[in-house]
Amino acid sequence: MLIDATAVPADRGGVGRYVDCLVAALDADGAAPMVVCQPRDAELYAALAPHADVLAARERLVARTARLTWEQTTLPWLLRRARVDVLHCPHYTMPLARQAATVVTLHDATFFTDPGVHSPVKARFFRVWTRTSLRRAEVCVVPSEATARELGRVAGAERNRLHVVPHGVDADCFHPPSPAEIAAIRHRLRLGWRPYVAFLGALEPRKNVPALIRGFALASQILAGRSDPPALVLAGQPGWDSQVERELQAVPHRVQVIRAGYLPLAQLSGFLGGAAVVAYPSLGEGFGLPVLEAMATGAAVLTTRRLAIPEVGGDAVAYCGIAAEDIAAGLVELLGDPARRAELSNAAQRRAKDFSWAASAARHRAAYHRAAVMHRRSR
Repeated sequence: MLIDATAVPADRGGVGRYVDCLVAALDADGAAPMVVCQPRDAELYAALAPHADVLAARERLVARTARLTWEQTTLPWLLRRARVDVLHCPHYTMPLARQAATVVTLHDATFFTDPGVHSPVKARFFRVWTRTSLRRAEVCVVPSEATARELGRVAGAERNRLHVVPHGVDADCFHPPSPAEIAAIRHRLRLGWRPYVAFLGALEPRKNVPALIRGFALASQILAGRSDPPALVLAGQPGWDSQVERELQAVPHRVQVIRAGYLPLAQLSGFLGGAAVVAYPSLGEGFGLPVLEAMATGAAVLTTRRLAIPEVGGDAVAYCGIAAEDIAAGLVELLGDPARRAELSNAAQRRAKDFSWAASAARHRAAYHRAAVMHRRSR
């Protein structure tokens, strides 16, 4: 079995953490997968999966066109040479000419249901490849029942070709933080001991950050009499949402919003677990890994009921609408109720333990077996 990790970006977002954690869990489970990756990631995967056969692509596949060309030409040759039985492509695309059984992960259906939150080129690209993979792969892994339902509704996916496998959470990286971890991130952000609302994710339209900024500004007006007014900290890679900058410029001077940029993985527990509230007012998620990771740190999470998020958060998070006024109301309620935040923190830690990468790896292995059986029957 070979996992194609060449689509993983250098800065690990949700897809990168999915692939990294899955490879490590499969290796720990005795699967000893083959992994092909970007040259920069060879040492990382060798450390994550010491029993795996890690192969570095000969060239740096930075541009999407270069990686797709490699996927359609070099990867099929590699599959033949290594006599691979099952190929796992963890990010929508797959080689069209291949002899191995193929499993493709489809992370969400928002390219169909909400194309306006993606760039037009990206939306068209992933719609085409989602339909292609649904038609040609033996099995498509999806992270939630909501994604399976949406793909059936908007892309005609056959339910028996979909294999629902929830993500896990890396408890070594995402845990209730120590005082030292909280102090370190506060020092980095120059917060002192001021309370803060945390957001973690790419600043792209789907994450609804402009509404979060407006909602936080409204909440700050309501909470203006507090002796310790909170700050809003936006952490994550810059995206293509031009409205974020406009909303930041419109924030009143007395309201503090901090652009933290990309934070290293080792600092995320302190950042999330040290926040008064983690706000994630997404317009829709195929799973909602940032919500789960925040829950594992013991954060009180405010999020939405869109698509798969309730499958992750259950009753262990607080919910709000997607409008700025709804977000403001949710923030005011949580920031003014320490007992409710403590209740959510305890419930979140308990629920997060239901999601493990070991369990996810076992269900992926079932998907691989199912794909291999289907491939043999079709020959």
